[in-house]
Amino acid sequence: MQEVLSVDGLISLLTLTALEIILGIDNIIFISIVTNRLPLALQNRARTIGLTLALVARIGLLFGITWIIGLKEDLFTIAGIGLSGRDLILFSGGIFLVYKTAIEIYEKVMARPEEDPKLPKNAQSKFNAIIWEIVIIDIVFSFDSILTAVGLVSNVLMMITAVIIAMGIMLVFSGPIAKFVNMNPTIKMLALVFLVAIGVLLIVESLEFHVNKAYVYIAMAFSLVVELLNLQMRRNMRLNKEKSRLLKAEQRAAAKHPGTKA
Repeated sequence: MQEVLSVDGLISLLTLTALEIILGIDNIIFISIVTNRLPLALQNRARTIGLTLALVARIGLLFGITWIIGLKEDLFTIAGIGLSGRDLILFSGGIFLVYKTAIEIYEKVMARPEEDPKLPKNAQSKFNAIIWEIVIIDIVFSFDSILTAVGLVSNVLMMITAVIIAMGIMLVFSGPIAKFVNMNPTIKMLALVFLVAIGVLLIVESLEFHVNKAYVYIAMAFSLVVELLNLQMRRNMRLNKEKSRLLKAEQRAAAKHPGTKA
């Protein structure tokens, strides 16, 4: 505990927490999109339960750091590529993420009618399925963040503290982020493409081709800034049209009744 409360320990804790939050962005986006398929009354509950279970799973993985590091050893080789337990987990998680996201993109592009989120049809079965999806994806994402954490600090208590703080922040902001993403179709499509890119990176990395994730995050951040500017531009255009319409209506009214003008 003294190591955590020291100046160097607090700096390491803040650094590790920031890293956990950054690496958890894709997780928040995934949660925002999948929970949107639930009735409105269950969405916040699903995010809370999903992230809480994910937190428990991640803490459990932290206590098994030695086992996780051991997963980096090759189990067998295919076409000259050595595959470890970690590679198989990343590959399976990448395929799952790409598959789920591709279906979502297909439904948006093909303009398939969405179920009314207010209807309780099969709500409980969907709720349970989405909870498991959140936990599975978080466990897959956890391997990268845990291995990165091991490279920064060796104190398990500090890692657990950083994970708890990061998960708390994610829980607070997951609701507003989900609302913003789902209210803006173009932002939602951008988020879906981002998840596909992350899924592909997981697959590529499992095949021992390292790609710096920073490139993907920078590209998506740039695209997000451009889209936010577009949203603001469209909002201003709507406001200007409304002002122009009201002005024309006032001018027509003044032309019909010239004596009423003060």
